[in-house]
Amino acid sequence: MSLPSYEFVTAQAEGRLLVVTINRPDSLNSLHPPANKEMSDVFDRFAADPDLWVAIVTGAGERAFSAGNDLRWTAQNNGVVDIPPAGFGGLTNRFDLFKPIIAAVNGFALGGGFEIALACDIIIASEKAKFGLPEPKVGLAALAGGMHRLPRQIGLKNAMALMLTGRHVDAAEAYRLGIAQEVVAPDKLMQRAREWAAEILECAPLSVRASKQVAMGSLGHPLEEAVKIKFPAVRDLSRSEDFREGPRAFAEKRKPNWKGC
Repeated sequence: MSLPSYEFVTAQAEGRLLVVTINRPDSLNSLHPPANKEMSDVFDRFAADPDLWVAIVTGAGERAFSAGNDLRWTAQNNGVVDIPPAGFGGLTNRFDLFKPIIAAVNGFALGGGFEIALACDIIIASEKAKFGLPEPKVGLAALAGGMHRLPRQIGLKNAMALMLTGRHVDAAEAYRLGIAQEVVAPDKLMQRAREWAAEILECAPLSVRASKQVAMGSLGHPLEEAVKIKFPAVRDLSRSEDFREGPRAFAEKRKPNWKGC
């Protein structure tokens, strides 16, 4: 599937990897309705393309991953906030995508920008990254899933400490809290994100998707219930050619040839 050119986003396929860059650096990569629509289209295409297995999302420039909703645009357009069905950044309401997504956070990830990162599976942060949900400081609330995801990801008290104050945390504190899985020098950020993506791509794609679907779908269920749930991705994995290829490659002492089917 070919990717079109966009005005506010760049999307580049690198083999099985898709690199998505929010491209509004003059606005700290904040998103207005046209940018949200483009992000949604990019991830619709990523979800539908059998040849794309992993995505990285980042921000253009050195200052920001995304500062969230473009409040200046909203104010200039009579308070219009038009979010696509898939959610802010085309990701925060996308609960049926089990291909992994890595957030490469290069600067400010605030409000909706932080919520985009929280909707990803792995966060790699630049030493210059800063995270926060500052909506209460401007009379708003983190309504793109941040108030739900953050307590689940870092625990209730840690999340409340951020959400009730609206304060920012730097990359080191984000790592301590478990928000970021690695902190790297700014000039190494995309290299490390690609290296994490390469590690995922070494694995069978259907195994990866089954792992994500089971982990996400089990949240909120008692363990005894969770282990009994029949997940579609596990069924697809067990019926796939890759399910037979993995053990065969191991026995033959060679690298497996994953097909994703």
